Amino acid sequence: MATPLTDDEFTELVHAAGPGLYRTAYLMLGDHQLAEDLVQTALAKTYASWGKVRDREAAPVYARVVLANTAASWFRRRSWRKEHPAETVPEHVTEPDPSNRPAVVNALRHLPPRQRAVVVLRYYDDLSVREVADALGCSEGTVKSQTSDALARLRTLLGDDVVPTIEGAHHD
Repeated sequence: MATPLTDDEFTELVHAAGPGLYRTAYLMLGDHQLAEDLVQTALAKTYASWGKVRDREAAPVYARVVLANTAASWFRRRSWRKEHPAETVPEHVTEPDPSNRPAVVNALRHLPPRQRAVVVLRYYDDLSVREVADALGCSEGTVKSQTSDALARLRTLLGDDVVPTIEGAHHD
């Protein structure tokens, strides 16, 4: 039987997986401070269960699932659905330049939190439909419909050339 991983191995996980977890959190939430809070919360939860983790290779995946589950629980909170302040209020939405990476991040902000999470986990973290469903605690059908709706919205914002079509999407 494998022994639990050590605190030093947890520290290694934080250093190795932390930047990727932060990027995923930022893309899901669209806010640097909230992303940092999400990563800290997910890592704290991961550490609380660290004694149960036996496979060093699976530890980053475990931490990412905890991050996705934590984000999903935040999205379910009533307070999450309220509007968040912005520095400026745009007079109208302009077409972003698809070659500009910030345009994609900005377009993600226009998606509801659940759709944003699905897109980030599917296309940025390259998880399967089943893995996203497990991470977010929903059905595979919900992942597929949320992906379809999100890609349609992103196509409107970014254009057809930037957003994959369903034929170009991952099929599982």
